[in-house]
Formats: sequence, structure tokens, C-alpha cells
Amino acid sequence: MSSTDEARRLARAELPAGLRPETLAVRTALAPSQHGENSEALFLTSGYVQPDAETSARRFAASEDFTYSRTSNPTVRSFEARLAALEGTEAAVATATGMGAILLLIMGLLKSGDHVVCSRSVFGSTINLFAKEFGKFGVETTFVSQTDLEEWRAAIRPTTKLFFAETPTNPLTDICDIRALADMAHGAGALLVVDNSFCTPALQRPAELGADLVMHSGTKYLDGQGRVMAGALCGPERLIKDVFGPVIRTAGMTLAPFNAWVVLKGLETLAVRMKAHGENALKVARWLEARPEVARVYYPGLASHAQHELAMRQQGGQGGAVLSFDLRGRHGDEGPEAARAAAFHLIDSTRVISIATNLGDTKSIITHPATTSHGRLTEAQRQAAGIGQGLVRLAVGLEHPDDITDDLLRGLATLNDKN
Repeated sequence: MSSTDEARRLARAELPAGLRPETLAVRTALAPSQHGENSEALFLTSGYVQPDAETSARRFAASEDFTYSRTSNPTVRSFEARLAALEGTEAAVATATGMGAILLLIMGLLKSGDHVVCSRSVFGSTINLFAKEFGKFGVETTFVSQTDLEEWRAAIRPTTKLFFAETPTNPLTDICDIRALADMAHGAGALLVVDNSFCTPALQRPAELGADLVMHSGTKYLDGQGRVMAGALCGPERLIKDVFGPVIRTAGMTLAPFNAWVVLKGLETLAVRMKAHGENALKVARWLEARPEVARVYYPGLASHAQHELAMRQQGGQGGAVLSFDLRGRHGDEGPEAARAAAFHLIDSTRVISIATNLGDTKSIITHPATTSHGRLTEAQRQAAGIGQGLVRLAVGLEHPDDITDDLLRGLATLNDKN
């Protein structure tokens, strides 16, 4: 390859300033190889041949060039660059799963005696990771109301190092005021981390609102088709490179190149998918809100949502793809057993919607949080999080919305049948 060809190849990775997010989602990546591929290459390799021993020594010492795929891989690097561009952060580090990203976060930033303030409405596994697993190592966590700023303020201690929030929450779609929490955390000398898995940067960019780090389960909407698992942390280079870099190189919660390539390509359609998901979800939410069998619908796009105005400001006027709703018990019985029976009946009556615990797919997915995502919590923890037995979560996909509501109607219309 001539020096001119090499310069042109490298220039492909140097995009002009001021490009819009939709363009960054398609174009941000490492430079193409000498073959000039237009679609980013998938580098399935565990190791990299070095030209000589001296170069090998220098690269291993610097941990910047490609030496071993546990520490760096071109496909993974492209995914990290693209996600950071979309979130508006300096850098990103990819992990094997979303929970792996939280594990990296805790291992990189906290030590025994440190304190975390966390919303009690976050994903059940997140609660367990903070309260149980890292509690064993002396990291203390106080769980507070997602929406009550005074509870967050009252929970602060001299040892508080981290605020952790998920907005919207899973599954009740509670919204937190990111800017207010960022100001509070910074006033206490702590960092704010926001789980942006539900909204993605297509709807919400927490770093622009003051968050220090943005966490993702790329398994969800970043992939968008339920194919692979992935996670990431986005933030300033001083944390991504200098704090989390050494940890992931040692601990190895690394994202596989194939998974990185799948999610990298998923990012190209993120904006159009999230818009379509949100339009469908709003139609389904409005339909559910009018059904007599439904006691309450939780969806930020509805005017009835307690934080609707805040959600519209933070989420670019869109409600997202996930909603939940409380069912009335069979025959008017509101007890937990009747509520659970009603939820199971509705779920089992579907013929189009998938019964699964994942979300973020093109296919609509329905689940019963009390026995799945929050099933390993104690009953007290579930009640504190507002997870009742009659609660059903629906991640609205890209099917025609009338087909989704018709499928739900199979169960709702027969909810009070004796048989």
C-alpha cells in the first residue's frame, strides 16, 4: 500500500466536526483495513502477531495497541468509539454484559468502607449486586426513592462515593431528575452514574445533563434484535482509560469481538428503531389505559405518568419502548393471589407476543416481573420497589400496534371467565 493510500485509509476514520447523531451512528469506527471494506470488519482473533520483540514489549507496556483480545480488539474498539460518540462522552469501555459493566464500575471506583446511594426501583439484579455481592466486601448501599430528592440527600454520608440511578426504571418506568441528582452528587464529592439502557442515546444523553458515567446493557436496544449480550460504560477518558482500563485487563469481563460487531451494526439503526418503538408503545399504552381490566399503566409518554413532563424534557419528547401495567384481580378480587392469576392468564393467552425476560427486541416481549426479573428479591424488597403480583411488563416491538393490542385482548377479554 502506498503512503497516499494509507493516508486516505486513515482519513476515513477522521470525521468532520459537527456531525449529527444519526450520522455518527453509521460512520464512527476505526479506519478500514488495507482492503477498504465499507462495512466494519469483524476481527475474530485472540492474539496479534508483532513485527519484532521490541515492538511487542512496547505495545504490551503501553496497553494501547493490539496485543491480546482480552485487552483490545479492533471490532470492540470501533463499538466503543461509536457508542461514546452517540453519548457525547470522551470514551467508552465495552463489557461482556450490562451487569458486567456495573461490576467493572464497582471494582474500579469503590473499596471497603465506601457508600453508594441507589434508587430502590432499579433492576433486581442491580439491587442484588450492590446489596448482597458487594456488601460482602464492605461496600454499603442505601436504597432510596427514585423520585424523592430529599431521600437521596438524606442518605448522603461522608463516605458516599457514588450515586446510581436508572431512568426510566425497570419495570415501573419511574423517572429521576438527572441534572438535580448530578448537582447533589457533585456537592457531596460523589459521582453520578446513570443506566441509560431503556432510552439509549437516541432519546436521552445523561452526560449532557451532568452525569459522570453512563452505563449500558447493550443486550437491549443497542443490539435491537435480541441476538447477543453486551455492556458498556461511557465517560471521561481519565476514568475509562486510567481507572477501568487496568481492571478490565486484569479481571477480563471483556466483550467478545463477534458480539461487539453485532451491536456495532445495531447502532446504525438505533434512532429509527427507537422512534418506531416509541410510537407503537404510546398507542398500546393509550389502549391499555382505556381497558376496564387494567388498574394502572406506567409509561412516561402518557400524560397520566407522574413524571411525564420531566420525561419529555429528558427524553427528547419520546416515551421509549417499555411499559408496565397493573391488572385487576379476577372477578374483582384484588388480593395478591388473584392478581398473580390474572397476570398469568393474560401472559399465557398471548399468541404473538413472546413470553421472555429480555427486552429491546424487534419482537414484543411480555413478562411477570415479580417472578422473573425481581423474583430473587425478598417480598419486602419487591414491595418497596412497587412490584406487585398483578404487574405485567411489556416491551413493545415493531409489529403493527393493532396486532399487539389484539393479542393482549385475548387475555383481557377472558380475564373473568370461570374456566
